[in-house]
Amino acid sequence: MFWEKTEMEGAARLRAEDLKMSFESLMSLGVDRASDRGVKMEGVVITEWKDIPMELLLRIVSLVDDRTVIMVSGVCCGWRDAMCLGLTQLSLSWCKNNMNDLVLSLAPKFTKLRTLLLRQDKPQLEDNAVEVIANSCHDLEDLDLSRSLRLSDRSLYALAHICPNLTKLNISGCTSFSDDALEYLFAFCRNLKVLNLCGCVKAASNKALQAIGRNCCQLQYLNLGWCENVTDIGVMSLAYGCPNLRSLDLCSCVLITDDSVIALANRCPHLRSLGLYYCRNITDRAMYSLVQSRVKNKESMWESMKRKYDEEGLRSLNISQCTSLTPPAVQAVCDSNPALHTCARRNSLVMSGCLNLTSVHCACAVQAHRTYNMISHPAH
Repeated sequence: MFWEKTEMEGAARLRAEDLKMSFESLMSLGVDRASDRGVKMEGVVITEWKDIPMELLLRIVSLVDDRTVIMVSGVCCGWRDAMCLGLTQLSLSWCKNNMNDLVLSLAPKFTKLRTLLLRQDKPQLEDNAVEVIANSCHDLEDLDLSRSLRLSDRSLYALAHICPNLTKLNISGCTSFSDDALEYLFAFCRNLKVLNLCGCVKAASNKALQAIGRNCCQLQYLNLGWCENVTDIGVMSLAYGCPNLRSLDLCSCVLITDDSVIALANRCPHLRSLGLYYCRNITDRAMYSLVQSRVKNKESMWESMKRKYDEEGLRSLNISQCTSLTPPAVQAVCDSNPALHTCARRNSLVMSGCLNLTSVHCACAVQAHRTYNMISHPAH
């Protein structure tokens, strides 16, 4: 059952022998040679690995992969202390088996973690592991629990109580969470800036989005892809409560209408990326609201700020399968947002499945077409 743990212990013993040999080779080259490589050991007599200053150990640790970090933490006391006291980010996404046991073992030791990535190919994590993380890693800011199908609301309640400093949370594909638990989490984790709820069909409801609007005013990036229960009520709550929103993915949120896009256009001036894939209730009215918001921003800016205006606006818009849109409306959006491109190399205006929009082109695509025609058909 614990073959991975045994394998890692064996690898750690081998690594200890390798490190000893490498250390002896380093010492034979002399301190001057090491200094040439940027390692400063002035005033420190180093005869064994345990004599290496912790600052240097942490610098070494930053250069190796996470699997190696765990293995070498058992080499000597110095390495172990460096890991426990100085390690701030760790990914266990490489672990294919027994991730839950590994987390239970490591989390109480690595108490200074700020970033912890636990993405899984198959369900491994359970609530007891998340509870240990919450109780041990109080400084945690970035947590990835994506595709944790075994987790229940217990995990969210644990994070809410003890990890209020979370700024980035990925629970995409976690289908067992409820909107009650999400609402509770957002009441405590008010510093969230990046949130991925993609595929959380049951949890990502209007109730949860209203909680985000009330509590998470710093939110900048939100993924609601495939959250089919989201309606205009939830999106409008986001627009009014999260004015700093820069990226919103509403992919396959089939119930939203133009009212959602209008609210975002009017209330979120920093919006740079908007995903509306398969939102078939979206019409030209939504597109013209995006155009109108750009006009208002332009009128409110000094002429000296024109360059900044050109750099702002939408940089990515996905309206694939939005079959109710017409070319004039989409062309107006493209023209008013210079960063939107239909050309192959910078395709940031995605219109797949919209056969009636083939005439929509960005300015550089039009210019490229004219240049091609001039080369292919020179004047006689």
